[in-house]
Amino acid sequence: MSHKAKFTLVFIAISSLLLTIGCGGNKTAQNGSENTDTLQSTASVVTEKTVEVLPDTTYPSINKVNYRIEKCDGYSDSLIDNLTNVYAQAQGIYTFRGDINRQANYGGKVTGRPDTIIIDWEFHTASNPPNFKQGKWGGGTGWTGQPLYVKWPKDKLNAFAAKGLTNAEFSGEEIIVGSLCHTLYFIDFKTGKASRQPIDVGNPIKGTPSLDPTLNGNLYVGQGIPDKRPFGNLVVDLDQGKITRHFPEDRKARRNWGAFDSSPIRVGQFLFWAGENGTLYKYLIKDADLELVSTLRYTVGGAAPGMEASIAVYRNYGYTADNHGHILCTNLNTMRPVWHFDNGDDTDATIVVSEENGHPYVYVCCEIDRIPRDASYFRKLNALTGELVWEYAAPGRRFNIEKKHFDGGYYATPLLGRGNCADLIFCNQVKNLKGQNGDFVAISKATGELVYTIPLKHYAWSSPVGLLNEKGEMFIFTGDTYGNVYLINGRDGKVLYTQHVGNNFESSPIVIGNQVVVGSRGHSIYKMSIQ
Repeated sequence: MSHKAKFTLVFIAISSLLLTIGCGGNKTAQNGSENTDTLQSTASVVTEKTVEVLPDTTYPSINKVNYRIEKCDGYSDSLIDNLTNVYAQAQGIYTFRGDINRQANYGGKVTGRPDTIIIDWEFHTASNPPNFKQGKWGGGTGWTGQPLYVKWPKDKLNAFAAKGLTNAEFSGEEIIVGSLCHTLYFIDFKTGKASRQPIDVGNPIKGTPSLDPTLNGNLYVGQGIPDKRPFGNLVVDLDQGKITRHFPEDRKARRNWGAFDSSPIRVGQFLFWAGENGTLYKYLIKDADLELVSTLRYTVGGAAPGMEASIAVYRNYGYTADNHGHILCTNLNTMRPVWHFDNGDDTDATIVVSEENGHPYVYVCCEIDRIPRDASYFRKLNALTGELVWEYAAPGRRFNIEKKHFDGGYYATPLLGRGNCADLIFCNQVKNLKGQNGDFVAISKATGELVYTIPLKHYAWSSPVGLLNEKGEMFIFTGDTYGNVYLINGRDGKVLYTQHVGNNFESSPIVIGNQVVVGSRGHSIYKMSIQ
């Protein structure tokens, strides 16, 4: 299913017109047509790499999608120079669920059979001011709100210290988290104290920022709620301690909503970022700057859905999900769609990619939101063709209280089983059948059959994380929207420990060793030890 190709990549210096989100001048390709204009440059650097790529194929399912590829001048060819997973050797957790496959394989470890969760520290954020235009969002973290963790190398630590960017007692291990109070916080992982000054980004952050895995200083941040303009996505240079690029709302977007809840991903020399304006962006990373290379804009049935889920990647294929339940596989070299799958309803949970017996698959799950129904779906698809392998229908409903509604189904991103649970995949599911209830479920990766289900005390949007002991036994940590935390034996589903800790664990956690870091609605970020 793959072939070898030798590509010559040309890096181009483009005009200062790229200070805005749109291309200064661009060429477009509509539903399959390709731009063949030659590259124009007065200064170029040529790098040659041999890479394994997946074919530039289009399946008939794409006929349902009306798409447009816009290429910025100078970028008619923009091939990825290296498909190596640059997150694999990272000294930390730099993006949502850790890497390009979004598998959350954090390497969590415990000894023996854990049965206790202990709070090590609690860090407090600020809250939104009373005059905030968009209502009371408070502080702390929302969905997805996952923290990042980085163990800085000595040269970076020395540079930070020389510029006075970090506190004198900083241990060198840092938690980075975006807060609903429109602020980036930096926390010493060891002590729970501030490691450097917070950075105000102007608007609340709901999603998960991304740290460039080359440690070039770039932190990529999406804004979630428009209180101020500009509103969109931005770059923070941690080597300078300030915002260096802010992309405003995209006037060419087919959907008029400029939020970026998704967490972008780096592949080769490019950054791929899905927007809630219905656009997939491809940026060239040049030192501490981004230059827009091309965009993919699409509609299905005349509607342009937004993307809140983060893009997942397998080699040169990217996988996105949107608010109308469209799963799209895109060739990231050409930005041309490969296949489309109708997932039935709003799909905000991020897709997980898994290579099994040498073949890639994607796991996707939807909500009960736009379409009245009594079930949500957890599905496994062939990652190369989009064909359905299996589906699991989970009972649930959309729950209405006066003018508010609470969707059923899946907001949490699935967790692949490991060790003695390698045959399973886990997720949190919102049911809303007995009030606002939910379950933790284990499903067979091979057949899609339900292996077991655990009723939670309240529904959960937070994504579960796993830890292995010295015997390869898997244990799972998760939280719910009432502030309860759970420790679960992954093999048999037995709840080993539960405790009410915070306000609302809507955000997803990370694991470092046997320690979990997770934010809550309100104003608290926690580090907990699993023992």
